[in-house]
Amino acid sequence: MEDQETYRHNRAMVIDDSRIDRFVADRIIKRSGFAREVILMESAIAALEYLTAVENVDELPEVIFLDIRMPVMDGFGFLDSYNSLPDNVKRNCIIAMISSSADVNDHIRARSSQYVSCFMEKPLDKEKLDQYFLESMQSQ
Repeated sequence: MEDQETYRHNRAMVIDDSRIDRFVADRIIKRSGFAREVILMESAIAALEYLTAVENVDELPEVIFLDIRMPVMDGFGFLDSYNSLPDNVKRNCIIAMISSSADVNDHIRARSSQYVSCFMEKPLDKEKLDQYFLESMQSQ
């Protein structure tokens, strides 16, 4: 059985329409010790439904890795809808935008959201997660 104390976070969520990107993120997040459990969502709508249905705050992901470019509802649409979620969700979840987009406007727009703590280039790797962890610890 895995020792929970070896992980920086109990639970993380990855919202990405790419099956390969979800797979890679899941492996990196677990292997790097970033989170014990990874909740994989293939759409922003499914993620919002999940977050709305969670009754126990302990079941919420502490960190949400949110892709920008997705069909039906993109990452920015998710952020717009996230605003109307219960306060206990917004207080307990930190959002990191992830994208392979080189569009500077995406970076600016992501960083301007009150819910987004950082912007990460895809694919996720241990170094990016370590940097994220260090920056989040410094801001506390």
